[in-house]
Amino acid sequence: MNKINYTFIDLFAGAGGLAEGFLKKKCDPLAFVEMEKDACLTLKTRLAYYYLQKNNKSNIYDDYLIGKISRDELYKAVPQEIIDSVINCEVNESNINGIFTRIHSILKKSCCKKIDIIVGGPPCQAYSLAGRSADKDRKKYDSRNLLYKIYAKFLKEFQPSLFVFENVPGLLSANEGRYYKNLKKYFRRIGYLVDEDILDASDFGVLQKRKRVLLVGWQKGLKIGYPSFDKETEKIGTGELFFDLPFLKAGESRRVCKYTKDASEYLISSGIRNGRSFVTQHISRPHNTKDQWIYGLAIDLLEKNGHRLRNSEIPEEKRTQKNITSFLDRFKVVAKDQLSHTILAHIAKDGHYYIHPDKKQLRSLSVREAARIQSFPDDYFFEGSRTSVFRQIGNAVPVMMAEKIAEKIKEILSNGY
Repeated sequence: MNKINYTFIDLFAGAGGLAEGFLKKKCDPLAFVEMEKDACLTLKTRLAYYYLQKNNKSNIYDDYLIGKISRDELYKAVPQEIIDSVINCEVNESNINGIFTRIHSILKKSCCKKIDIIVGGPPCQAYSLAGRSADKDRKKYDSRNLLYKIYAKFLKEFQPSLFVFENVPGLLSANEGRYYKNLKKYFRRIGYLVDEDILDASDFGVLQKRKRVLLVGWQKGLKIGYPSFDKETEKIGTGELFFDLPFLKAGESRRVCKYTKDASEYLISSGIRNGRSFVTQHISRPHNTKDQWIYGLAIDLLEKNGHRLRNSEIPEEKRTQKNITSFLDRFKVVAKDQLSHTILAHIAKDGHYYIHPDKKQLRSLSVREAARIQSFPDDYFFEGSRTSVFRQIGNAVPVMMAEKIAEKIKEILSNGY
């Protein structure tokens, strides 16, 4: 069984970072399940992009990006079954049968007899190390810890050959490792062998330090194992992601703008710049003068001394965050000569942890800059408010990482049947 295009469904799909990797590797998406409305719209917009690109109608997608047509008009240019493949629903016990029905209907309409791959990971907050020690009982009894059993029901229902389950490294150590041990036993019981590794996005060419655990499970009868990933050895700084974007003031919003410089080799090889002459969603949040003063101090210290500002070092009369005993690196510059620190969903709340390195701009990262750190292509359009978009980006799997995962998954599947 040597297939070129494998089929997949995406659970807890978010804005589609993981799916984008599989789409880039020519896998066929059948369904996406996601509870957040804005993320579902983002998925629909990206599916519209792929359909229009495949059918030589990219001009319609461009018209949407520049605001010439509405989102409804964009979706009308795409077959309804593509739009309907995105299921806006929370994955839980009460909804699961309805989701199964929707997916079976999609399979029937598409004349697809088998789902090859299930991808996606449950919400990671339940396994996060942050705050675990401060609130042990809440973490212990968080219902999201048992979402793997819901995930397993999809495996039993659709019998994919393989699944890909992404999460934070804390999944392995939660409840002294018992959760993960139980998870592996449970998956084995329903017919899947599972192995795992902790991967860093920077080893896949992403300009960000971002560690995640990647579980791969496969049906017991298949002669395959955990994929082996090649690591990128050359690491460059995030300045490579910012140099061609226009100057932006705090609070300034540019839905569409021209590049200021030609694309670098990295921007082209990464797929971030892929042929369009313009970029979208270069949008910055506003900041008050106190925060901007602190941003300037943080940039100065990093540039002159290579020192990261600690909250306790800010003069008391200038301090906006009163805590000087913990989380002292609350104000953090994304250094242009280093890999970025991890982009988290917290970026939706404030930008203090993601300060742009140019002191002339005195602001936190724009939407597009954050998306680039996550290696999303510049023509990837995120739907929703600025806050919603930042959250979608922070929760996503970096696209370059996802693409190389998809490449290896296709390889081991083609060799394992």
